[in-house]
Amino acid sequence: MKVSVLAFLPLLLPLAWSLPTAGTEKLGPRKNTIFSERHRLAKRSNTDLNELLSLIVNLFPVNIIVENVSGLITASEKVLAAIAGIDTTENDLTSGNCGDVTIIFSRGTTETGNVGVLVGPSFFEAVTDILGGDASLAVQGVEYDADIPGFLEGGDTEGSQKMADLVTQAFTQCPSSKIVMSGYSQGGQLVHNAAALLPASTMAEVSSVVVFGDPNDGEVVTNADGGKTLVICHDGDNICDHGDLILLPHLTYAKNADEAASFVVASAGSLG
Repeated sequence: MKVSVLAFLPLLLPLAWSLPTAGTEKLGPRKNTIFSERHRLAKRSNTDLNELLSLIVNLFPVNIIVENVSGLITASEKVLAAIAGIDTTENDLTSGNCGDVTIIFSRGTTETGNVGVLVGPSFFEAVTDILGGDASLAVQGVEYDADIPGFLEGGDTEGSQKMADLVTQAFTQCPSSKIVMSGYSQGGQLVHNAAALLPASTMAEVSSVVVFGDPNDGEVVTNADGGKTLVICHDGDNICDHGDLILLPHLTYAKNADEAASFVVASAGSLG
């Protein structure tokens, strides 16, 4: 039986407050030292992933339309982030850091921080795990409202422009980096919108595009190389079916982190 997130909050919030939050210090952009904390966290086992998915199943509201989500997902994410020690904000690019691979990521509707909890962190850790000590990863989240009206309108307009601007900044600031555009849910809408805003010449240089739980599933990403574009949609995900009902399949894309990471690294080719 599905238990409401509201029933869990009184028990879990004191535990969340008592745990240390994940670190935010960033290291210099050098191989074998960049983001070593992220690399340590990347060593999660399958059991850890199962525990994460179990927490998601028990904490997050399901069978609810997007318009009625309100602050439920935000509250659930804050508890999950504290319990699992997950960073929900990544600002490597705007802090001046470059990696051999740089991911520009836009989170889903009402997710916390600028990369959220449900997909982004697991994805970044999986990429770091595959890169090992041979290459470095930088991650930049897109700062945008990620609110419900933005989703209903096809993706926040200002957020879409910010994502396009960050991609442009990444190419200028990190000319040797492999640039990846990625997003989850409404963040996927931003990927589509940002691609349409960018010059075709810029999109031709994008190393790969990865979208999880894409509300625009079935639509091409403008000027992106189809062979370097991966859209992951679960069976039964109503958001991918162009609906507005949040069901469990839309909340469990963390289990596709390894698949997405392998695609990103393969698309990047030679690194270092």
